[in-house]
Amino acid sequence: MLAILAVIIGLVLPNFLGAQQDANNKAAKVAVAGVEKAADIYAAQHDGDFPTSLDALLSNPGNDQKWAGPYLDKGKIPNDPWGNPIQYQFPGSHQGAGNDRPDVWSMGKDKQSGTADDIGNWSTTGK
Repeated sequence: MLAILAVIIGLVLPNFLGAQQDANNKAAKVAVAGVEKAADIYAAQHDGDFPTSLDALLSNPGNDQKWAGPYLDKGKIPNDPWGNPIQYQFPGSHQGAGNDRPDVWSMGKDKQSGTADDIGNWSTTGK
């Protein structure tokens, strides 16, 4: 009986863990896309100029007549499924010639930027 239970767990657990990883990757992609969309809206209201940091999406520095935020839901930087804040860099380094778009990414499960499991608006990693 114990051997049968061990076999069943051995078959089911990897599928469950794989499904959880897929769900986390998809949730990270949604969070990245949300921040990117907020930056796009900001840029549309600022003559094509993207914010240099996420702070500009959260609060008006006081002298920005065009600011119409906060641009992020709940007025805060969203976290990825692993509890890390979504990362942002402008000018970006992954968006092609001119780097005229921001890089937005999740550090992924390993919580380290610049590794293979990063999920960014420039890549298809983390599928």
